[in-house]
Amino acid sequence: MFCTKCGTRLDETARYCVACGKPTFAPEAASGPLPPNPAPETKRLRRIREGKKLAGVCTGYAEYFAMDVTLMRLIWVGLLLVPPHIGFFGYIVSWIVLPKP
Repeated sequence: MFCTKCGTRLDETARYCVACGKPTFAPEAASGPLPPNPAPETKRLRRIREGKKLAGVCTGYAEYFAMDVTLMRLIWVGLLLVPPHIGFFGYIVSWIVLPKP
């Protein structure tokens, strides 16, 4: 028997190619149904206690958007300087609304 991917000669009882690791059997031919895929982990916006300065709002947003906490804090300070003080009210609302883990 030969590997269909790399052409290496295989033993008749081999389940995988020793050179490239490709299975020698079709997954559909395996006995029994395949196990279901696990549900993907959902990202949740939340307040985080570790590394917080005030309420953990910036840390939670930084984790949710996968960015640096310092950069997120600078964004919030920038929003605080916008004339209608969007950053201040947004932070207060997030502090109240976002759940703690």
